[in-house]
Amino acid sequence: MSIPTFGVGTFRLTGQTVIDSVRTALELGYRAVDTAQIYGNEAEVGQAIAESGVKRDDLFVTTKIWTENYGKNKLVDSLRDSLKKLRMPYVDLTLIHWPAPGNGIELPEYMTALAEAKALGLTRQIGISNFNIELTRQAIAVVGKNEIATNQIELSPYLQNPKLTAFLKEQGITVTSYMTLAYGKVLKDPALAQIAQKHQATVAQVALAWALQLGYAVIPSSTKRENLASNLLARDLHLDADDMAAIAALDRNGREVNPPGLAPVWD
Repeated sequence: MSIPTFGVGTFRLTGQTVIDSVRTALELGYRAVDTAQIYGNEAEVGQAIAESGVKRDDLFVTTKIWTENYGKNKLVDSLRDSLKKLRMPYVDLTLIHWPAPGNGIELPEYMTALAEAKALGLTRQIGISNFNIELTRQAIAVVGKNEIATNQIELSPYLQNPKLTAFLKEQGITVTSYMTLAYGKVLKDPALAQIAQKHQATVAQVALAWALQLGYAVIPSSTKRENLASNLLARDLHLDADDMAAIAALDRNGREVNPPGLAPVWD
């Protein structure tokens, strides 16, 4: 199995807003949906999927285990609870949301519990999120690199993380990019605007196409139908070598998400 290259994210969306966003995305042709226990919207995501009429087998649903559920006696039960909220017998991918060093639960314990969830059929694939190189190595040591489907990390034209992405590529672990638009900051970038004008595209499409051409999966979110539809068109946008070089020059280690106590020491 592989990770879909394009999905819809649901971070910071709750209530009717997330129901409408997911329902619209599915109507437009999205077939991958990303959620997490801490987002507090699994039930609404499940409702939107159930009401969409799209067959479960045609969907790829990802959720993420929150730090309070990392213990070997909690993780599997917490995923079962997520499945009840999502109204489905399994998810396609389950991730450890943050490494949370010092959380009191060591990495071998939660990675072993995650592998158990897969063995029980609760999730088709497993992976990690926000792991640096060293912690990814440790996760590989516990479950094997072929078991880690992806590392979902913050990436944008302003945060390109070349060391980590190169390492993941070497290991055959798919990179999933979140915050690809850097909370919208890249939408005002003049270099990206110039590339967008050249291709008669939007800046968002350029940023997403950049990530896709580097082999990453992307999960942008939006509450607006026109933006959800527009984002999908990034799949058909081809950036040339000059475009990619211009975007490479924008890297400034511009990290947007770095919660203390949850994040690792970044590479």
